[in-house]
Amino acid sequence: MDGFLGRLARDRLAAAGFAIIAAFVVLALLAPFIVPYPDAAHAIDPLGRLKPPSATHWFGTDRVGGDVFSRLLLGARETLIVALVGVGAAAAVGVPVGLAAGWVDGTPSNLLMRGADIFLAIPQIILAIVIAQALGPSLLNVILALAATLWPWFARLVFAETRSLRREPFVEACDAIGASPLRTLALHVLPNLASPLIVRFSLSMGFAVLTAAALGFLGLGAPAPSPEWGRTIAESREFLPEAWWYAAAPGLAIFLVVMGFNMLGDGLRDVLDPRARTVRKPAQGAEETSGGETAREAAA
Repeated sequence: MDGFLGRLARDRLAAAGFAIIAAFVVLALLAPFIVPYPDAAHAIDPLGRLKPPSATHWFGTDRVGGDVFSRLLLGARETLIVALVGVGAAAAVGVPVGLAAGWVDGTPSNLLMRGADIFLAIPQIILAIVIAQALGPSLLNVILALAATLWPWFARLVFAETRSLRREPFVEACDAIGASPLRTLALHVLPNLASPLIVRFSLSMGFAVLTAAALGFLGLGAPAPSPEWGRTIAESREFLPEAWWYAAAPGLAIFLVVMGFNMLGDGLRDVLDPRARTVRKPAQGAEETSGGETAREAAA
């Protein structure tokens, strides 16, 4: 664990991504206790509407006089919960499908992966919009839309890794001692998939936050007066560019969270995948050797 944390800390982008995500998670957990205006999502103050940022309202006020900063913190909890549950549901569907398709051969495997290919053939955001529109606007339906769009990526990843692990000696040893396929998959194959799954989960979180915001912007997310970030940006459109702070605060929050998850995912890929580091080091050594030979040739 010390080696993992040390390598992660030495990766500046990964460390920055982890810091961003950790900050938003802490703010989301503490939001009900630290927001200056806990009733900001429901408050109506006609005399204080669309006020610019000030010492009283750090990020200004919205169209009904609610504090934008308070709405931002309260919306962080909704956004992160939707993304976390949506990606978790996608993994709960995709991982078993990938394990089953990667372990068996023939028609069952082909049927499972062709089903995943059908979902992958449709642009993810379009599929999410169609599902959310068909089910109606609610947080639960956004989670279902995210799970339906993301599970094929987990299935594809687990399928490829399981196919590769089937030829490993420890799997052959399990077969030799008569271990059941379910026991082999659960106790030996699945733990070896932890690293790529963690990376996939982190990268999928960024996409889930962005998709949830897009659905909220289109009115397919949580109904009003939810402080969800996408809905807040949609509400601010008619007041741009005068009330720029109204859209800038949730827009910047979405940007930072998605960037944080992407940087963390890239860093985790480098830290958790020793094969990527092994490939990179010889490549760098080859470049250095080539550079040294070029320098010697020039000197000669």
